[in-house]
Amino acid sequence: MSDANDWNRQIIEEFRANEGKLGGQFQGAPVLLLHTKGAKTGKERVTPVMYLELDGRTFVFASKAGAPTNPDWYHNLLANPEVSAEIGTGTITARAVVVEGTERDQVYAEQARRYPGFQEYQQKTDRVIPVVELVP
Repeated sequence: MSDANDWNRQIIEEFRANEGKLGGQFQGAPVLLLHTKGAKTGKERVTPVMYLELDGRTFVFASKAGAPTNPDWYHNLLANPEVSAEIGTGTITARAVVVEGTERDQVYAEQARRYPGFQEYQQKTDRVIPVVELVP
């Protein structure tokens, strides 16, 4: 198992043990557990990601900390947009819809305003970091 998988597993265990609350670098940050189906394998994948609640809508960001490529979970939801998300102690089922253009820019700017690390992520990469709405 890779370091990233081990790190994710620890975050997932902490999330589930503490009713969706995390410590450390994620103390107080809005994190959900995104369930996707592998694009090639069809196997369920669970990934902790920060999210934004805005005007009753839920958005996630394929930032991968500013890496030059999109995260695997983003490729998975493009192939299989039916997802679920553990938020706190509840779970929602949703359709993942990529947000583009001006709306994408506004949502991303709000996330970067609340969590400046997202501004740094965008500055570190040449790609436009995808914004995805989880539509119940």
